[in-house]
Amino acid sequence: MPDISDSLTRADEQHFTRPIPKSAGAQMRFLVKQLKSTKAAAATLGISQRTVERYVKGQIKQPKPELAARLETEVRRRWQPLVRKRARAKAAKTTGLVIETRARFGFTAAPGTTDDGRMRRITQHLPPEYAARLFAAQEAGAGEAQLQHIAAEGLQEIYFKDNGARATSLLVEFTDIDYVDFAF
Repeated sequence: MPDISDSLTRADEQHFTRPIPKSAGAQMRFLVKQLKSTKAAAATLGISQRTVERYVKGQIKQPKPELAARLETEVRRRWQPLVRKRARAKAAKTTGLVIETRARFGFTAAPGTTDDGRMRRITQHLPPEYAARLFAAQEAGAGEAQLQHIAAEGLQEIYFKDNGARATSLLVEFTDIDYVDFAF
């Protein structure tokens, strides 16, 4: 369940300065231009090279729903990389990011105490150092568990420990994610 990685990618898309191409032909032409060949585009989408060429020429206009979804995903992944890079750099150096989540938070404590895990809805600003760590881990291909650990550590320090003002020995567990959204 790639919740955190997908949410970071969706947050990137909020910074686009232009909409992605709407038609299948325009999306296909963009993808071919990015990948530098129809053969590479065909391999990425799992279709034949001839089919890609027909979309580029406008001979096919309406893709099947599965292909349309794959095509849009691949175009979104490659759309405006410099805009994404600038937005991530700003978040990692100055502004940080906001996390909104509903998940089960539990704490390491004696059994039967009020520290048993329970669902909480939290919206919290995380400082730039956590944004930088999340972005670096995602770009390095980190798994969902590692991204979840970084987000949990940020919430632990900022939300639960109040920047070290209380509960200094508290360890937070971040599990059963219902949803998670980021903004930066």
